[in-house]
Amino acid sequence: MDESLRYRSVFISDLHLGTRDAQSEQLLEFIRNVECEHLYLVGDIIDGWELRRNWRWSQAQSDVIQKILRKARKGTQVYYIIGNHDEFLRPFLPMVMGDNIVITHEKAHFGLDGKRYLVVHGDMFDAVTMTKKWVAHLGDRCYLFMLRLNRPINTVRRWFGKYHYWSLSKMAKQSVKQAVSFITDYEEVLSSHADEKGYDGVICGHIHHAEIRSINGIDYLNCGDWIESCSAIVETYEGTFEIYEHNQKR
Repeated sequence: MDESLRYRSVFISDLHLGTRDAQSEQLLEFIRNVECEHLYLVGDIIDGWELRRNWRWSQAQSDVIQKILRKARKGTQVYYIIGNHDEFLRPFLPMVMGDNIVITHEKAHFGLDGKRYLVVHGDMFDAVTMTKKWVAHLGDRCYLFMLRLNRPINTVRRWFGKYHYWSLSKMAKQSVKQAVSFITDYEEVLSSHADEKGYDGVICGHIHHAEIRSINGIDYLNCGDWIESCSAIVETYEGTFEIYEHNQKR
């Protein structure tokens, strides 16, 4: 076992298993090699929206689930926090599966740094998702369409010697003023909520944008996603939190 992949806690979100663009092979490699005491699945793990539209489930995605279950059997505490894409599970919450798997809306995490963190997917703080669900579904389809375009675009780039993976969807989110404003508002609203509830920080997902920063004295940590960035938040045994980015083999 590579010592660099031993952590106290690992937080991953937005796996979107059940979609064509889920990086299941990359995720499987990471889960197979990482060792941790606590594994937080911070929402949108299984993409119920896409599975209802078009059932697609690969062996690699089944292997990911099996690896997570195996880690739980071997003693890793697994927390599954529900997001909007796996909201079909919400009527059954909270749910306990065996000794080491808890499925819930949110969870408090006590860090080695002495701080108390709210772990939540974050969709409840997205005004579009909560009040205009049809817009959220439309945005989801547009995002999937841009992901489809990434493949031919990167094929053409390789013809010209550009081997670094380039993402149209990520570029759009970073360059469109409204998208940048939405991300900023989301981060600030979620941090403010954590502050009001007496937490020192918040660990979330939802917007597919990995980040660690302080917002008005509250630690804001976003896990990113396993569609494009293949990132996670990890807590080391020194009590620090870091962004982990998996080596993507496109």
